[in-house]
Amino acid sequence: MEYAFLLFAFACGLTVKLIGIPPLVGYLVAGFLLNFAGYTLTEDLTQIANLGITIMLFTIGLKLNIRDLSRREVWAGSITHTLVWVGVITCCLFAMGTIAANFVDGLTWESAALIAFALSFSSTVCVVKVLEESGESKTRHGRLAIGILVMQDVFAVIFLVVATGKLPSVWALALLALFPAMPLINKMINKSGHGELLPLTGFILALGGYHLFELVNIKGDLGALIFGILLAQHEKASELAKSLLSFKDLLLIGFFLTIGLTALPDLNMIVLAIVFCLFIPLKAALFFGLFTSLRLRGRTAYLSSLVLSNYSEFGLIVGALTVSLGLLANSWLVVIALAVSISFIFTSVLYRNSHSRYHKYKQTIKRFEKPERLKEDIYPTLHNAEFLVLGMGRVGRGAFNALSKLSEVNVWGMDADRVKIKEMASEGLNVICGDGEDVDLWDNLDIQQVQLVLLALPSIQDSINITRQLKNAGYTGKVAAIARYEDEVSHLLENGVDKVFNFFTEAGLGFAEESLAYAHAQQ
Repeated sequence: MEYAFLLFAFACGLTVKLIGIPPLVGYLVAGFLLNFAGYTLTEDLTQIANLGITIMLFTIGLKLNIRDLSRREVWAGSITHTLVWVGVITCCLFAMGTIAANFVDGLTWESAALIAFALSFSSTVCVVKVLEESGESKTRHGRLAIGILVMQDVFAVIFLVVATGKLPSVWALALLALFPAMPLINKMINKSGHGELLPLTGFILALGGYHLFELVNIKGDLGALIFGILLAQHEKASELAKSLLSFKDLLLIGFFLTIGLTALPDLNMIVLAIVFCLFIPLKAALFFGLFTSLRLRGRTAYLSSLVLSNYSEFGLIVGALTVSLGLLANSWLVVIALAVSISFIFTSVLYRNSHSRYHKYKQTIKRFEKPERLKEDIYPTLHNAEFLVLGMGRVGRGAFNALSKLSEVNVWGMDADRVKIKEMASEGLNVICGDGEDVDLWDNLDIQQVQLVLLALPSIQDSINITRQLKNAGYTGKVAAIARYEDEVSHLLENGVDKVFNFFTEAGLGFAEESLAYAHAQQ
């Protein structure tokens, strides 16, 4: 049965992708259609969904720099947003219940506050999915959004402990033994190699963290996240996260299906869910106001606010708990589930054109900026750059190193990963930290002498967006990009890229040429 569910989800995901809508919208629709057809949620599908969330939280931890959580914009922004949101939405819901008492049954101050708190969370699953699909998880706004999500997850765990009265076991102190055990765990990861043992190691560590925390009465999802954070500094952390990517995406299909299969709403529930979704712009506006007041740039505040403008799966967990405690009626859980689903669609569709929309309204958005800049938001400078490599992964680093050997040219590299750039700068390399899709960055960089920009990026959509930003900034040089598949080559050329290199074809050609040259040299 679960195979049939996944097959139907695939069909719906493919259908919406063909019309330019993110596949996760199709997965949500599939869940509701299956529910409407009379199918119900199964235990196996729930296990698949829970496993997907556990693996996702583990991979988030692998990419998370713990210092990001200590930044004022993260902890102050998340705490203030939660407090203000709960206060405002509680009043709105209670007023709505008073005015429409016949339509909204049994809404007290307490229940209104619980619903507001459930709606205060943004979806980790949706946000991470959207950021990864757009290649922005390590950008300034991506790291800010993920930091906010982690803080909200902590709030949820605290609430669950307080609401259930289930305190962590005294054996929770034994978790401190993880720190001296880290060298052994790191050695295990190193010995796992680069093949099928590596993702299996990731599964064992993620599930091990989950069950270890559950044993001491702490939410298991937090254990998976903390295990990932502890391993984030490992040299293979990035490779480990990539090895789990496909498994995580596949398992999360089960999560999106479970939302639609949770319950089938009636007309009143649908209306209430739509009313809840009318609060989403307020959620975005509150995030934007807080971020700009904390001296973030308008673009960072805008993109972070937009991607966080949704409701969360944690809202369902909080709602289910309050229903089980008799604090809310069962119907409210269905309303929250439907509102979460609609909010996912809202974020997925709206964020697709977020960069072009910022370019259109950037002067209006920038009016809200504070004149003072955070240290991290000061734009870098290029010194007489002739070649600029964007994306310092394996391909980009290889191109950078090859060009740097040509003494007659001045080569610079750029990447959104601040940690990576800091390490390369410490080696004396000409590198800067920046998001290539940031139009303000190009307006503030001196690129007049740049003859060639090499886009070594995994997403062709990112390469297309950056090419447009370069043209808008008055760049007159050439743009080269990489592609992994043959159909991507023509798409890039049609959108302004001057030269496209098929990654696998060119790698084979380079391998043959170097091998041939070596063979001739030995004769």
